[in-house]
Parts: sequence; C-alpha cells; structure tokens
Amino acid sequence: MVSRTRAPLYVLGAGGHARVLIDAYLLLGEAIAGVLDPDTGTHGATMLGGVRVLGGEDLLEREGAASNCRLVNALGSVRLPRLRQTVYERFAGKGFTFAGLVHPSATVSPYAMVEPDAQIMAGVVVQAGARIGRNVIINTRASVDHDCEIGAHTHIAPGVTLSGDVKVGAGSHVGTGAVVVQGVRVGAGCVVGAGAVVLADVADGATVVGVPARPIQERA
Repeated sequence: MVSRTRAPLYVLGAGGHARVLIDAYLLLGEAIAGVLDPDTGTHGATMLGGVRVLGGEDLLEREGAASNCRLVNALGSVRLPRLRQTVYERFAGKGFTFAGLVHPSATVSPYAMVEPDAQIMAGVVVQAGARIGRNVIINTRASVDHDCEIGAHTHIAPGVTLSGDVKVGAGSHVGTGAVVVQGVRVGAGCVVGAGAVVLADVADGATVVGVPARPIQERA
C-alpha cells in the first residue's frame, strides 16, 4: 500500500485513459485530489471512486503548487498525438513532478529500466533489458520483450507485441494489436497502424499500415 504521506495526485484530462488511470491508482491506495480538464463541460462531474473534475489546469498556477502535488498525464495520443508531450513538457518546465504507474497485474523485470513517470498498464509484460522512456504509455496487455527501447512520449497501444531488441523512437504511436518483429527500428514520430505487422525498419515520421506494414503512400 502506498504511504498516505505522499503528495496527492491531480489527473490532467477527463477522458477514457483518465478513468483507467484513476481505477489503477485507487487500487494502489493513492490519494487523488481531483481531475483537471480544459473542457468546461466536464467541470463538476464525478468520475470513478467519487473523484471529481475540479476545473481547468489554471488551478495549478497558484504559488507553491508544484511542490505540493504530483501530476498524472491522462492524455492519450490517438487524436492529438503531440498534445500529451506538450502538456508534459509545459508542466515539467514549471517544476511539477509527474507520477508514473505500474499496475499490480503487470509483470516488469527487475532488470528492465522504466522511467518513474511511465505508465505500465494492466497485464503488460516488460522483459529484462528493456528501457522505457519518460511519459511513455505501455497500454493494456502489451508485451515488450528483451532489450527493447521505447523513446520518450511514445504510446504502445493495447495488445501490441514488440519482439526482442526492437527500438521505437520518441513520440511514436504503435497501434492496437500491432506486431514488430525482432531487431526492427521504428523511428521517431511514427504511427504504426492497428494490427500492422512490421518486418522492416520504419523511417522517422512515417505512417505504416498493413500486413506486412508499408508506408501509406505506397498503398494502391
């Protein structure tokens, strides 16, 4: 059980990923002060476990806020892939600390290196030698095998399989159920489509889909 003396959590974002994170943090016994979201239509709403949407991010502008709380980046990366990184960098630059998560049902090797603000969700497996970067999401039931490297701000979506020694560059999104075979490099800022099977390296900034995966512009 997590000590109650730890600074409370403020969750940034009131969407689906936020609900899953709240569920996990409550399971771990964390104190959640509330949710912050720029959408005024969500203000006052009650989420899981009685956690309320308190208002917008401007509530964090008060003096001393950075030293009295921890933030949870609950923004996903499907619709606005760069927004998650932008929010993280803005608040980190103001001295705020982001809390990470290792779901109690996840299996993470003690010989893996996971940045403290990464989010390792339910049923995930992370094997020895893997390196998981800052502000990364390894989502439900994804598998990250030995010696993989996942760059900062990347989202590995539910059910993804990364074979051994795969490299995924910063700011990429690997879609639901995709498979990346051993030794392949996926560049920075890439999108791998849901269900794709990646057999060869992917250039920085490319979007690949299909089985085998190919850049979108090559499709008929």
